[in-house]
Amino acid sequence: MTYDLFLGDQTFSSWSMRGWLMFVKFRLPVNVHMVGLYDGTMADDLADLAPARFVPIMRTPEGIVVGDTLAMAETLAERHPDAGLWPADPAARGLARWMVAEMHSGFGALRGACPMQLLHQYRDFPVTQEVQADLARIETLWSLAQERHGGDGPWLFGAYSLADVFFAPVAARIAGYGLSVGAAAQAYVDAHLADPAFRDWRTEGLKKTYDPVPYAMDLPTAPWTGPA
Repeated sequence: MTYDLFLGDQTFSSWSMRGWLMFVKFRLPVNVHMVGLYDGTMADDLADLAPARFVPIMRTPEGIVVGDTLAMAETLAERHPDAGLWPADPAARGLARWMVAEMHSGFGALRGACPMQLLHQYRDFPVTQEVQADLARIETLWSLAQERHGGDGPWLFGAYSLADVFFAPVAARIAGYGLSVGAAAQAYVDAHLADPAFRDWRTEGLKKTYDPVPYAMDLPTAPWTGPA
């Protein structure tokens, strides 16, 4: 029983990254379909998936269409209770849901100023007070989760969970704009950059070139900071 997953360009679509990681990291069977997010074909590509307007979109084996990464996450957790999408411990699970919901609805300054891009690292990026406040809140959440529930592993709640899925694009933003965070937060960012699934996602995105490049900034660049 295989799902269908409709995604945008890997290099730039943070929401699509979340949707893809939900399946790959928890070994859920899926067929991937690419949508022309930057090619002008998205409306036509999603025409049979009403009321979809954005990616990612999933279609269950029964034909049920679900959009929005938070709705997708809860639907998959409901349908696959033994897959470990959420932490098993109730306290950890409650905090993980809180963090995912806050990521889903918040951090507008960081998301607006630093669109996800996996091409290179921008240098000398001007960090506003609003972006710095978002980073401070993110570090607080990451630290709290790891201190209470992280154990010895690199992830927020010990085993990889939906919380890590939702914060993977944040790690990409921190890396892609050279944002300064503390040692513990940087170690968590590095864990994402080294994760084989994250690397596979980035590799697929690099197969496509763009002219012009979406979200390009007039700043010097350096090579991507994660593994080649």
